[in-house]
Amino acid sequence: MLFCHPQPESYHQHSASYIRDALAPFLKDEEARLTAESVCKRSPLQVVLCAATSPAVKQQEETLTYLNQGQSYEIRMLKRKLVEYTDISCKYVKSIVRVVFHDRRLQYMEHQQLEGWRWNRPGDRILDIDIPLSEGILEPRSHPMHLNTVEFLWDPVKKASAFIQVNCISTEFTPRKHGGEKGVPFRIQVDTFSPNEHGEYMEHVSSSSCQVKVFKPKGADRKLKTDREKIDKKALQDREKYQLSHESTVLKECSPWPDALNLSIHSSSTPSPVYHSSPTSCTFTDGNCSPAQPGELLMPACSDHLLPSSSPQDTQQWLQRHRFSPFCRLFCSFTGADLLRMSREDLVQICGPADGIRLFNTMKGRCIQPRLTMYVCQQQARPAVKPGAGDIYHALYLEELTLMDLSEKIAMLYSLPPQQITHIYRQKPSGIHVLVSDEMVQNFREEKSFILSTLRDETTDGYRVVLK
Repeated sequence: MLFCHPQPESYHQHSASYIRDALAPFLKDEEARLTAESVCKRSPLQVVLCAATSPAVKQQEETLTYLNQGQSYEIRMLKRKLVEYTDISCKYVKSIVRVVFHDRRLQYMEHQQLEGWRWNRPGDRILDIDIPLSEGILEPRSHPMHLNTVEFLWDPVKKASAFIQVNCISTEFTPRKHGGEKGVPFRIQVDTFSPNEHGEYMEHVSSSSCQVKVFKPKGADRKLKTDREKIDKKALQDREKYQLSHESTVLKECSPWPDALNLSIHSSSTPSPVYHSSPTSCTFTDGNCSPAQPGELLMPACSDHLLPSSSPQDTQQWLQRHRFSPFCRLFCSFTGADLLRMSREDLVQICGPADGIRLFNTMKGRCIQPRLTMYVCQQQARPAVKPGAGDIYHALYLEELTLMDLSEKIAMLYSLPPQQITHIYRQKPSGIHVLVSDEMVQNFREEKSFILSTLRDETTDGYRVVLK
């Protein structure tokens, strides 16, 4: 904001004019140099947070924006359309968004503060990105070890909007002795990098930030309303001491966050976990680059148990295989025996209800119970001497009560290609053959036993299976 300084007194005008005329050539050169430096240092990008600023901030102070916990707010990234800002020639740039502490004292204690928050709210993140609402961004990523950071790629030629959600509130980091009435302010900082000749996003483009406070849902709206009412009650002369409230917050240029470059290098060398979302919700329609598709998840088998003899390294790999990566750092020094000693209630308290129950069931190796169990025995070529003597039955476990599931289990049991089983019949005591359907499978009694025979079908070069 520009301030108009008063004109010099009349009795200083002559001397001031004389000095100014004498120094005019030098001042002109200095002014041109400072103007050129300011233009060169000015960021080529502009970042805007779509949230209203508070009117209860004095003119000389930094703006303050109130946010609701868990609400999605838009961050717009724009390239300044000036001739001197055409140095961004790359197709995409990477922006790293983070929520950090505004207070310098808390910045030094950031690691301890975030670890305490992680322990109190296991499985949650401080900062998330709302993929369905975002537009013009590619490869949105989150770091399991950086709960307050998200990143994405975008085309600086086009408009990009990323909707973020801050899930912590300012009073969570306030000492109890303060009663929680005044929460600590945060900073939302956006650092942008362009790729170098090796394709690594290490070339710093711009950094900007703004001051925010996060309240419980709808608390920011009430606080903003209270501030406006308080300013409206002041005299006109006193109102001029405060800034006007704006519907959007323009992030001011700042220095890069110290860990921004290291985080960018790390993410370039090792891919971060990608959010599970629709890839078409945030991609460019005409770009050749597509978001990194996550690899197919390997479904954990019931035989992949966590053993008491598992070392901490084996335990970490087991957690990652079973999609418990957010808790790897929490259990970094735990052996298999340490985890197996924990009760269901302990895991729920540490990991939350959903992940705690899932971790407990996975550790105990609890498989999905079949919906139907049936026993089959292949018909012998010659009858046994005594009924039932020498007959060996095999169990078939059906997770889906369908004909296809039954056909696949029979084919697996007798080493037959599933597509070669053309029909399955059930032979009634009267000798008639009834074609088995999904409805018939659903009406089989639990633990029903059958004598199974396979007949070669010459017309289709397959097999017909008869159950009796």
